[in-house]
Amino acid sequence: RNFSLDFPSDKQSAVIINEAAVRSLGWKDPVGKKFNANGQNPLTVIGVVKDFHFASMRHHIEPLMIVNQPQVNNTVSIRVKPGDVQGTIASIQKTWEKINTNHPFEFSFLDDEFNELYKSEQSFAGLISGFTWLAIFIACLGLFGLASYMTEQRTKEIGIRKVLGASVGNILFLTTKQFITLILLANIIAWPLAYFFMNDWLQDFAYRINIGFETFIEAAVLTLFIAILTISFQAIKAAVTNPVKSLRYE
Repeated sequence: RNFSLDFPSDKQSAVIINEAAVRSLGWKDPVGKKFNANGQNPLTVIGVVKDFHFASMRHHIEPLMIVNQPQVNNTVSIRVKPGDVQGTIASIQKTWEKINTNHPFEFSFLDDEFNELYKSEQSFAGLISGFTWLAIFIACLGLFGLASYMTEQRTKEIGIRKVLGASVGNILFLTTKQFITLILLANIIAWPLAYFFMNDWLQDFAYRINIGFETFIEAAVLTLFIAILTISFQAIKAAVTNPVKSLRYE
């Protein structure tokens, strides 16, 4: 059960613990058990709550003891309905100042508290994201230049192939297959390194995801899409160019 005004003793000697505390104490039926946690009056377990995180995911869920002692705890958790949040806070402040004049009213939102726990991770993710997009942009510039150079070098070859009956699709495949091979090779080389660094970073968390192979497949598909999109302009330009222009000096 929860704390109740029907049981005056709840304010002095009742406690609610989580499942981690039950495991730590080695109890099978904890409700009704007594234990001394503060060196003074023994506390009676009146209920057990499921484990929930009240710290960073870097740490395992630890044993938790919840007591209802207003003379000790000067905080209260309140669930507010969405809508007029500021008006609700103002109303709570007035009530607080009436019943607790010795402590100034301060408040925070639970989601803000959780965001604060992962502030460094969010900053790190933003930094990595920024450098990633910068690297992709630079790589696309280089890829575009390389595609322009290679299609220029193969202008006459492409013209001859078109005269011999090669379709636009054949020319596109001819101009992109070399790049696709290089990109796939680069992905295969990068996968072990990415897995090592990602797994090493995740080791800092007590609760973490498993890095699946599908993550690397998705990355490969994305890089291929970006690469093909980058070189397609030059490839299509070479494919639709009149072969007469390419061979007029031959």
